[in-house]
Amino acid sequence: MMEFAARTGLGPAREAPRRYLWTDAFAVCNFLELYAQTGDEKYRRLALRLVDQVHTALGRHRRDDPRTGWISGLSEEEGKRHPTAGGLRIGKTMNERGPAEAYDDRLEWDRDGQYYHYLTKWMHALDRVTRVTGDPAYTGWAIELAKTAHARFTFAPGPGAKKRMYWKMSIDLSRPLVPSMGQHDPLDGLITYIQLQTTAARHRESLLPDLQPEIADMEDMCKGRSWGTDDPLGIGGLLSDAYRLGQLTVDEKSGRRALMEELIHSSLAGLELFERRGSLRHPARYRLAFRELGLSIGLHAAERLGELSGTRPGKDALMSYAPLAESIEAFWLEPGNRQVESWTEHQDINTVMLATSLAPGGYLTLDDAMRKDLRGGL
Repeated sequence: MMEFAARTGLGPAREAPRRYLWTDAFAVCNFLELYAQTGDEKYRRLALRLVDQVHTALGRHRRDDPRTGWISGLSEEEGKRHPTAGGLRIGKTMNERGPAEAYDDRLEWDRDGQYYHYLTKWMHALDRVTRVTGDPAYTGWAIELAKTAHARFTFAPGPGAKKRMYWKMSIDLSRPLVPSMGQHDPLDGLITYIQLQTTAARHRESLLPDLQPEIADMEDMCKGRSWGTDDPLGIGGLLSDAYRLGQLTVDEKSGRRALMEELIHSSLAGLELFERRGSLRHPARYRLAFRELGLSIGLHAAERLGELSGTRPGKDALMSYAPLAESIEAFWLEPGNRQVESWTEHQDINTVMLATSLAPGGYLTLDDAMRKDLRGGL
């Protein structure tokens, strides 16, 4: 993590740091975990500095864009007070596709814009900062981001129709860049909104905005959807979401508990398909580390699911897949496997997610009180 900090201009701080929203969300959680394990204030400072850098870099227009200032359109001072009010850029190397430019599927992956599933990762990271520091301002920014993202990414395709979501939006959130809906985006939104609402309830004196209307929208969008996938990153996300939901509804007998069980069963089906493919037996040059590490992080979440109160259907079956996490970590800890192009092309995200997998408590476990109660929390 310290090499990542130096390489991207976080520590020592550079005037023009290299920031990327998904990677930085995991990195914030990793620095909070290092702070929890060591008590060393430098890690806490790095987490807070990273939040500031992300907001300053990705909450504003690109340097190669004729537009300037905060992407929200707020004044300089108002933008500093509300840095997430216009959303946050992905941080891709190429500028977004212009309104008159033809769509190119290959190029779109390298173009900037806003991804909803990156925004929910950042909401989670901000909320983790509040839960560690006790400062509600970070969850306040997360809720402002949730309000903005929900208003711009969701839409009703017709009168009385169930709402849907765009997968990718323009930097200023004025137009969709990829109109299809991500399979797990409504799920990520629902669980993240519940998490933020729970934190807001603990800080009533701060008068944080209510997310109940957005939660209701997401619950409706989630009804009847299939979560099944054989993508390792997707399976890991389901397991991480199941654990988050379990922490948020430990004593609740509701549809949300039923949703958690549904995520577990979908994960099991996906794990069976993924293992049958045998992709973990391929050489490093044919593998994408960050996708596999997403799975290993999720498998660590599965281990912690069994520590929550109550019986977990599918727990024993999930535990049979636990050795996959150690196998994935061992493979990518091997120096020779980190020399291939598939690693070096994505060095920052691979490095940070490997760190998360090795010490996942800062990302997975919502509350320090719970961390002390769960075996392996640190």
